[in-house]
Amino acid sequence: MRKSFKLGGIAAVVLLVGGAGVAVMASRGDGPKKPGDEKAKPALEFVASEVVKPTLAAMPAQIEFSGPLVAPGTAMVRAKSNGTLLNLAVGEGSRVKAGQALGQVDLEELRYRIAERGASVEAMRAQMEQAERSYKANEGLAAKNFIAQTALDNSRAAYESARANWLAAKAQLDTSQVTMRQAALVAPINGVVSKRHVVPGEKVAAEQQILTIVDLSKLELAGLVGTHEVSRLKPGMAVQVKVEGVDEPVEAKIDRIAPSAEPGTRSIGVTLVLNNPKELYRAGQYAVAKVVLQDDTQRLTVPIASISRSSGQEQVWMIENGALVRRIVTTGRSDARDGRVEILNGLKPEAQVLAARFDNLREGDKATIVAAKSAKVASAAASAAAQQ
Repeated sequence: MRKSFKLGGIAAVVLLVGGAGVAVMASRGDGPKKPGDEKAKPALEFVASEVVKPTLAAMPAQIEFSGPLVAPGTAMVRAKSNGTLLNLAVGEGSRVKAGQALGQVDLEELRYRIAERGASVEAMRAQMEQAERSYKANEGLAAKNFIAQTALDNSRAAYESARANWLAAKAQLDTSQVTMRQAALVAPINGVVSKRHVVPGEKVAAEQQILTIVDLSKLELAGLVGTHEVSRLKPGMAVQVKVEGVDEPVEAKIDRIAPSAEPGTRSIGVTLVLNNPKELYRAGQYAVAKVVLQDDTQRLTVPIASISRSSGQEQVWMIENGALVRRIVTTGRSDARDGRVEILNGLKPEAQVLAARFDNLREGDKATIVAAKSAKVASAAASAAAQQ
């Protein structure tokens, strides 16, 4: 009985172990999954508004340049002689008219110089008259052969030298008198006092700046335009100018274009004139000029948002034969206002282009266009497909 029990127990153990072995073998005996057993990836769905076809449209070019407004009618009031500034009748912001007295400089030193040069003129005239009398007397003696011809020549040279000295002294006196007349501080133009450089009581030197007067009726804007664009601009063309601090743009005209490029910049200076009769704009305000060049050509265009970059190349994503296709394109003009860009190469008019950028798109994935979003958005579907 005991032996049979032991044998039965051993048999049971063997059976248990054998069963485990069979289970292990069964689990290991599963073969590889067939391709048909895998779950098919869902097609990416895009609504009709997310897929567009290239359209033909004119694309006006736009050239921009900027800079500060400058008043070409700017005049400097300078001191004409050394002296002390006695007073100034105007200050910064004062409006003046041409010929208006602006102040007074002490010209005592200039008056003394005029008196000195006047006395010098009288002395030189006396010397000239004496030389002239000597020369005429020698002419009479030479006619009677009382003196040699050399003595006559010397007297004539002395007279001519004295006369030249008199003329020089007279010219110096005239210069001083002109300086005296111009020494008065008067406004040379109509305008507004922009800056006062000195204050009353200060010593001033000849040609030192006293006041700066600005005429705001006409302003200029000078900017730089690339050499590849400047050939499309001409003097007289209309320009829209947006002045800093002013909501509405104002129209101006191109006045002149520089004949050569700025060294090191490959840009050419373009200057436009802005009429400002009401003085709404001020010198120094920053402004941006825009020149719109009309386009007579119909160009193949797509939304700017459909263009992406990869490895330095511009590309678009298309739906072609029910699958995503990546296409390298070459772009041309762009219009930021309408949000479109010209396609020079890489697309046909019948192409179906994704109008926006989506993440995790892979070439060859199935894609379809639906009438409305009944499932996930395209970006979510693309993300889910990428995780499978």
